[in-house]
Amino acid sequence: MAHLATLSQLHVSLAAPAGSDTTLRRSAFKVQNISFGGKSWAPALALDLKSRNAGLTKRLSVCMSVQQASRSKVAVSPIELEDAKEPPLNTYKPKEPYTATIVSVERIVGPNAPGETCHIVIDHGGNVPYWEGQSYGVIPPGENPKKPGNPHNVRLYSIASTRYGDSFDGKTTSLCVRRAVYYDPETGKEDPSKNGVCSNFLCNSKSGDKVQITGPSGKIMLLPENDPNATHIMIATGTGVAPYRGYLRRMFMEAVPKYKFGGLAWLFLGVANNDSLLYDDEFAKYLQDYPDHFRYDKALSREQKNKSGGKMYVQDKIEEYSDEIFKLLDDGAHIYFCGLKGMMPGIQDTLKKVADQRGEKWDEKLSQLKKNKQWHVEVY
Repeated sequence: MAHLATLSQLHVSLAAPAGSDTTLRRSAFKVQNISFGGKSWAPALALDLKSRNAGLTKRLSVCMSVQQASRSKVAVSPIELEDAKEPPLNTYKPKEPYTATIVSVERIVGPNAPGETCHIVIDHGGNVPYWEGQSYGVIPPGENPKKPGNPHNVRLYSIASTRYGDSFDGKTTSLCVRRAVYYDPETGKEDPSKNGVCSNFLCNSKSGDKVQITGPSGKIMLLPENDPNATHIMIATGTGVAPYRGYLRRMFMEAVPKYKFGGLAWLFLGVANNDSLLYDDEFAKYLQDYPDHFRYDKALSREQKNKSGGKMYVQDKIEEYSDEIFKLLDDGAHIYFCGLKGMMPGIQDTLKKVADQRGEKWDEKLSQLKKNKQWHVEVY
């Protein structure tokens, strides 16, 4: 049972219902010492999407920032995480990984989504700090079948939280993981022996389980903060939305003293259907609270049609807004791509076609974007 104080007091105490069905629940966010409008509160909030607890969902707001009567932001700590001039890199390496602890594993897609995607919160105790846009490596338990006697290879996962984590205290990180399942093409049945080792380990984990992590790694997807009024165009397929969740929480949810975002963040997210949308509740709230600073366009390939009557993919959305996107790029906007590597050929073809229509040479334009450090790609 949840107990909710009046919003006018801005003092909220929430508890997740015991024994709720985690397989259908959106990610859980547990927070201590959050202050809004001079008041403090300590919720343990379980967000419920597409689940049987629909009544509770309607009574509760869909994310931390939603508890506000105004657009107050969440206090974060330790602020010293802002002091570093350079991002942390490879603090822990594969031969000496850090042993972290699973906090929670939550299924974050609905019943009609193809496949399962989980939001996984990991406690690193503040010992493996990172910046938004970086990745953690995970070493699943067991022996590498290709190298008997050796551990599994490291699998990289884009981090889906800000440096302060979902608990806003700098001690956790979050990963967005799709369970990799192999189906035999002849029988149509699942073959567990060929399932993704690391994704299944993570999605099967329970609170308290240990996990070996490395990193953080990566610089290409770091959020440029030298201009707080810049435009950021973010293009994702599926779990490629992970780094953008971190960006957007930093821009719109957290009270970061040294970063006051006043630009435009424009997210394009491509998934199969409405049940496959990831963190949609958070993004919808930013759209409501910051309509002049956030735009959000979805490409649902199994539910929407493009202008030619075919399936709607993210490149179709890019083409739809191509004139505006190109003008923003000409004005210095950053553009990011994250997701399966198969997304890039279609996107590149679309951008080249648009450039040709505009009388521009795409190869030259792309070269200039890269030279200006406006072009950021992380695909897998």
